[in-house]
Amino acid sequence: MIKKLVVVSVSIVSIVLVFLFFQAKKQTSVIPSFLLETPKMKQEESWTLVATGDVIPARSVNTQTIKRNDFTWAWKNIAPILKKGDITLINLESPLLTSCLATDEGMKFCGNPRHVEGMVYAGVDVASLANNHAGNYGREGIQETTELLKKNGIAVTGADTQPYITTVKHVRVGFLAYNDIGYKEDGIAWADTGTMKKEIQETKEKTDVVIVSMSWGVEYTDKPSTRQQELAHDAIDFGADLVIGNHPHWIQIGEKYNNGYIMYAHGNTIFDQMWSEETKKGVVGIYTFVGKNLTNVAFIPTYIKEYGQPMILEGAEKEKILERF
Repeated sequence: MIKKLVVVSVSIVSIVLVFLFFQAKKQTSVIPSFLLETPKMKQEESWTLVATGDVIPARSVNTQTIKRNDFTWAWKNIAPILKKGDITLINLESPLLTSCLATDEGMKFCGNPRHVEGMVYAGVDVASLANNHAGNYGREGIQETTELLKKNGIAVTGADTQPYITTVKHVRVGFLAYNDIGYKEDGIAWADTGTMKKEIQETKEKTDVVIVSMSWGVEYTDKPSTRQQELAHDAIDFGADLVIGNHPHWIQIGEKYNNGYIMYAHGNTIFDQMWSEETKKGVVGIYTFVGKNLTNVAFIPTYIKEYGQPMILEGAEKEKILERF
């Protein structure tokens, strides 16, 4: 009995000594990080960026929406997905103007300002204007669109002022955007590698994650061009963590490069190109981060009907798109 008591006493003393040892270590901050929940670990929560393909609420998308008098119409089927993102990013390839005349023709794009109602409804947080159609009505059109978006709580990147920086679950995220299509327009950020290097590096110094949107490539092709790959690799080498590509109007699959990920083209999300099967298709990208690390990439295929309303694909058609990845 006495022996048992001694053993128990020694065990208790050992526990106390171990406790005091760890307390002392805690005071001197020497305990290995895997033994304690540090403030840094608390910050490393999961968060998602949701990104779409081209969004062009112009031409027939505009007329179809006006006819229905419902500016959430184009977004209804995809809004539940977009709303789930901690940040939702779109490539807005059309200015939204009070002077916009409804038409089903032409290559000079504009949309009714009320299309912002659909964007708010779908939970859009950031809109890139760095593309070849956002400047179709000059600097005045860019300015009117920018003011409209900001007034409705949607941040803008790729225009006069960038980066846009926000904080998501303790992670500082910076957004930049560049256009490589057409010609250098006043008020739209151009894909000049010198400028990109400077801005990406400066943004990286201020943030934990840098996301770069690119409008680039050759229309109606399913593979990235050499120019796309060069720009993408440059962006990652300069410090970008994720490159979000658009413009080809067809889906182009992604690439893991060094410590970053590149999605070359998400296809069309909201547009009126009903003349081919490929231009009706797109993917919504779901990019999951833990803290500042991109840990998972997933895609949800979409298919446009009625000149502007995407639906979520299911079954064999969905699998056919996903097999490409």
